[in-house]
Amino acid sequence: MTASTSDQPSGLASLVSRWGLKISGLEGWSRRAAAVGFGILATAALPPIHAVPLLFISFPCLLWLLDGTSNWRQAFWVGWWFGLGHFAAGLYWIAYSLVVDLRFAWLIPFAVLCIPAVIGLYIGVSTALARKVRSGVPRIVVLAAGWTLMEWLRGQLFTGFPWNPIGSAWVVSDVALQLASFAGVLGLGFITVLGATFMVLPFHKTPELQWRRFVPTMVCLLIVFLPGIFRPGLYDPLTYHADIRLRIVQPNIPQKLKWLRSLRDEHLETYLSLSARPAVVAPTHLIWPETAVPFVVSRDSARRQKMASVIPQNGLLLTGSIRTSDRGVRPFQLWNSLHALSAAGAIEKTHDKFHLVPFGEYIPLRRLLVDFFGLKKVTAGRTDFSAGLGPRTLKVPTLPSFSPLICYEVIFPDKVVAAKSRPDWLLNITNDAWFGTSSGPYQHFAMARLRAVEQGLPLVRAANTGISGVIDPYGRVIKQLFLNDQGVVDSRLPKPTTAPTSYSRYGDWPTLFLAILVLMILIWRAQRTG
Repeated sequence: MTASTSDQPSGLASLVSRWGLKISGLEGWSRRAAAVGFGILATAALPPIHAVPLLFISFPCLLWLLDGTSNWRQAFWVGWWFGLGHFAAGLYWIAYSLVVDLRFAWLIPFAVLCIPAVIGLYIGVSTALARKVRSGVPRIVVLAAGWTLMEWLRGQLFTGFPWNPIGSAWVVSDVALQLASFAGVLGLGFITVLGATFMVLPFHKTPELQWRRFVPTMVCLLIVFLPGIFRPGLYDPLTYHADIRLRIVQPNIPQKLKWLRSLRDEHLETYLSLSARPAVVAPTHLIWPETAVPFVVSRDSARRQKMASVIPQNGLLLTGSIRTSDRGVRPFQLWNSLHALSAAGAIEKTHDKFHLVPFGEYIPLRRLLVDFFGLKKVTAGRTDFSAGLGPRTLKVPTLPSFSPLICYEVIFPDKVVAAKSRPDWLLNITNDAWFGTSSGPYQHFAMARLRAVEQGLPLVRAANTGISGVIDPYGRVIKQLFLNDQGVVDSRLPKPTTAPTSYSRYGDWPTLFLAILVLMILIWRAQRTG
């Protein structure tokens, strides 16, 4: 017998409710496996897959698992297993960096599982907090607030690692991204978790589908999209700096070949030939990626003069390079640096990377891990890199002021510009060859786009193997070279938004204040009534 139209909503509500009850009733390894699976499902919403609707399945399922726990301890482990699946699926590309030198391949199981296991603790804390309040709307709101607070802490504690914030799912939409100019990716993530988890309400303790219960999710979606729909300047023609033509060089040199002494001059010739390619309008400035050439630019005058030969007159080459302390200076030091090189071969300005990659550029707890366990850093050489002084606004001849961000410095929302010194644009140089052909470069590029939106500043990105490109102050990609392509990007330099964004003024503090306030009020009320 065919169901009538009036029966269909009730049938759908009943089906989903039964599914929710079944998930809530899972125990033991069934519950753990389900949590891991739903965490992986949430990862599919992030770049490069962009399956955002899956968030509206994975987070309700997480809540159903949470509702099936009997105390906050069980809830913690539900969140931890969810985080383990979520971060393992999102960070699998770490394995690629460990096969560049096969001596580190044995670390793959530890890196791919241990790092997600550690940062999965943050998700566990958020679900434990949510279990402190009654099910329904209070638990949903506390879960979203706890997730937001933990995501912020993930970017701060133990040097920070805010990779793949849940709000980065919205890079699929230029309009949705604009909320980040007000609330940052943290606020965007708060509304995302809230709206996605609210999807349980239409099926919560009801045999029939109640359409009015979709309103909270719809309101959250409106909050995501309305700022972009009405944002001033988003639909106006872009303005550019006059007489500035950038050429971004992407050489696509595999990481295994990058530092071979026998190929040193061949790699340099690749850069020189790409930089000298004919153009419809001649470039005024060149940009090469992080540690572009396999020698110390500041100490190799002969090769530096070769580099200068392709620099346009009155222009500059902005290039990444290893920098070392002078001969005879003790202790010997290394820096991961950016140089501004003139057509005369002079280094006009230097900036040193300030946020170093643990185990890649230095070994934390060196005395224990190196002296006792014999662990070595993944990059070549035994000397740890030294950190620079922090975010800076560089002023060089013939270019508007800019903030240089080397490699993953671009993933830290609150550390991309110097305090009280707003630049005109952001420059991100990186070597994503470490990540291979994986989701890593796409995720990295997405976070660079978010920084442009948050600050209202254009961002120029030069990557060894991709993704290189020019991003406008609204996070839109003007031009780009894709992963594993060799070539150049020629582009004008966009101007920043006419006024600083709300996020550039206030940062994450409004979102953090709201999240902490919600947690305090709802948990306090639960304790009083419980």
